[in-house]
Amino acid sequence: MNGHFFIRFFRMASIVMLLVAVALLAAIATMHFAIHGAEVEVPALKGMTVAEARSQAAGMGLNLNVDNRYYSGDVAAGHILSQSPAAGTVVRHEWRVRVAESLGPQKVDVPDTVGSEERVAGLQLRRAGLEVGVTAHLPDGGAAEGTVLAQDPPAHAQGIAQPSINLLVAVPDDQTPDGYVMPDMVGLPVVTAQAQLTREGLELAQPLFADVHVAPVGTGSAPPVPPVVPGSVIAQQPPAGARVDLKTQVKLTVAK
Repeated sequence: MNGHFFIRFFRMASIVMLLVAVALLAAIATMHFAIHGAEVEVPALKGMTVAEARSQAAGMGLNLNVDNRYYSGDVAAGHILSQSPAAGTVVRHEWRVRVAESLGPQKVDVPDTVGSEERVAGLQLRRAGLEVGVTAHLPDGGAAEGTVLAQDPPAHAQGIAQPSINLLVAVPDDQTPDGYVMPDMVGLPVVTAQAQLTREGLELAQPLFADVHVAPVGTGSAPPVPPVVPGSVIAQQPPAGARVDLKTQVKLTVAK
């Protein structure tokens, strides 16, 4: 009788252990599904229309944000130009995918707003299908307050990246400037250029000195090319006309 009892006991114990093992495996599988089921692989959205990309992202549990719009000669207007994260990246459910939308090739002519009042300049740009980008201010006693002193990109520029134009606007002399138009330093002695930029409060990098090719003396009817004076500025970064501020570092290349 004892033998039968032990046999039945071990059978029951085996069944209980089997049930525990099955429950444990089920719990592990459930946990694995819960963890990995909350992840999704970002699809390739480039080239899709914004509507198509938004629909595909939503179907995979992702959120789509159009962060920027750029001109492009390669991707048709209204289609996705780039995305972040890249296609194939594994992210969590509800992750935000940021995309840039193509505006197609640049077809608008950039109007000349220099000399206009700031509000009028804004209207000109919006009429042309452009936006006002960053507006910087510069004290200028020679111009009425609110007059546009410079713009970037300049009038009639081609190949611009975004449909926005940055403006430099005149303010009274007693105000602190928050931006400048980069002057043309090329041809000036480096010490003169440095003194002028320092006066404006701009930061200067260490000048880069470069060898300059000596042009041959002109022959026949061709006028002689004047030699480059050693110690003069032959290149600059940012270029003349660009908007700069007190955080911009100016780099000058100087003839040896």
